[in-house]
Amino acid sequence: MRLNPFNTGNINVRSSGGGMPGGKAGGLGCGTIVIAAVGYFVFGLDPMQTAGMVESVQQGQVASGPANTDEQEICTSSEYAREACNGLQSLNQTWAMTFQQQGLGDRFQQPTLDLYGGGGVRTGCGTGNSSMGPFYCPADQTIYIDTSFYDTLERQLGAGGDFARYYVLAHEYGHHIQTITGISEQIRSAQQQNPSRRNQLQVLMELQADCYAGVWAGKNRNLIEPGDIEEGMEAAAAIGDDRLTGGRVSSENFTHGTSKQRSDALRLGLQGDDRACDRITAIG
Repeated sequence: MRLNPFNTGNINVRSSGGGMPGGKAGGLGCGTIVIAAVGYFVFGLDPMQTAGMVESVQQGQVASGPANTDEQEICTSSEYAREACNGLQSLNQTWAMTFQQQGLGDRFQQPTLDLYGGGGVRTGCGTGNSSMGPFYCPADQTIYIDTSFYDTLERQLGAGGDFARYYVLAHEYGHHIQTITGISEQIRSAQQQNPSRRNQLQVLMELQADCYAGVWAGKNRNLIEPGDIEEGMEAAAAIGDDRLTGGRVSSENFTHGTSKQRSDALRLGLQGDDRACDRITAIG
């Protein structure tokens, strides 16, 4: 995808957790996080819960000290970091314009992107960890990504390419959209009122985030290159609950949706109409 180079005046980026973001030309290996990543994508009901859980088992493994807020240094530290910053700028511009066109410009707020390294990171939702995979914390409106996850996505889950990585970022950005529009609060309220539907409602929220990722891409079709859509579809399918668990977990325990559901949601969003995504979480 041919995105414009980032402008540090248009993005909020920092790096926490004890290291600069890794990835291509970065210096941090991907490790063996695929099993734990499976645990996050399938069982992580929301960052508030997953972060608290990780905190209880990761005592002493989170780096202390101030975060690096030199956006230029962070965004040029690796190919993945530069790519993420380019993607964040494009997402900001696309969603700001979408809100403006709908007369909601005053409600739009940019999220912060934390490209952390070193395993653990302190967040507004508790202590996060690389093994959780990329996640969004609504309490501090921040997307957290250890970019070494992208190596796992490609090497162990078979979903490589720049558009696959943009899809991951755009999905987490979708959770930010849900936060500032109040959708995430509505879903959590419905979960509390209907505990038996907790997983079902969580799936709907994840599928909407997939759809929102597609909306961003659909509104930037002029920048899409041959093969991009296929990369995105493969990434969505690769992290479907059914594929990750290989049939070992019943569908009632799914929290993010099947491969087909995730691919279909991304495809729906590619039409470029975010209102179509809103119908996914219409819970009545």
